[in-house]
Amino acid sequence: MRPRPPVKGRGIVSGTGLIVTCLAATFAALVFSLWPYTDRPETGPDVLSAQTLRTSYGPLSALDQDFLVKVRLAGLWELPAGQQARAKGTTPAVRTAGRHLVDGHRFLDERVRGVAARLNLALPDEPSDQQKQWLEILDETQGAEYDRQFATILRLAHGRVFSVVAQVRASTRNSLVRDLADDANTTVLDHIRVLEATGCVDFDAVARDLVTGSTPPTAVPAPASPTTPVPAPDPAFTLPPPTFRPPPEQ
Repeated sequence: MRPRPPVKGRGIVSGTGLIVTCLAATFAALVFSLWPYTDRPETGPDVLSAQTLRTSYGPLSALDQDFLVKVRLAGLWELPAGQQARAKGTTPAVRTAGRHLVDGHRFLDERVRGVAARLNLALPDEPSDQQKQWLEILDETQGAEYDRQFATILRLAHGRVFSVVAQVRASTRNSLVRDLADDANTTVLDHIRVLEATGCVDFDAVARDLVTGSTPPTAVPAPASPTTPVPAPDPAFTLPPPTFRPPPEQ
């Protein structure tokens, strides 16, 4: 019997078969190219950054690292500034603000050094050049001018770091940094309130700082014209401790 010739259009090389084969190959190529990025919840711009460090507490972003350094630097100059205010402040409110700075930054400095040690991150050992200049200004001023310079420069500095703390708290995926940001938020807000309670903050300088986005000036200029005096706070004014720790579970 003569063999039956193949039916046209029914083999894999037919028009329909060729189209199906090409579509399958295209789909496989797409799946293979996307596979390395699936099941990776930490994929994101900062995680893929070369500056991000992998830790057992979660990724440590460049912003997280900068936050730890800023907390350490703040303690290196604001703690001695607070100690000085306790001695040089001319009003009970200024001396109270100094005490809050000392207590708050002693606590935060111990916390940040502990966190950095667990994350194997190096921290600075002395204030920046700008912070040293601020301390020199406070060393050189006396009396009511000292109160004004102390309250305004420290209020400007705390306002700057307050926004950084909020950004870190909202974005970090590192559990140690998250807990530290909680403590820093409470402490910085406490310091802002107690500095404002001195009645010596130049809020015009604070407003200019917010508009220009500059760092606190080397020295706060004296008001250009007389302003309405701010009532002095109650000498008995106090604030809650900078941080609250719930008692351990029984």
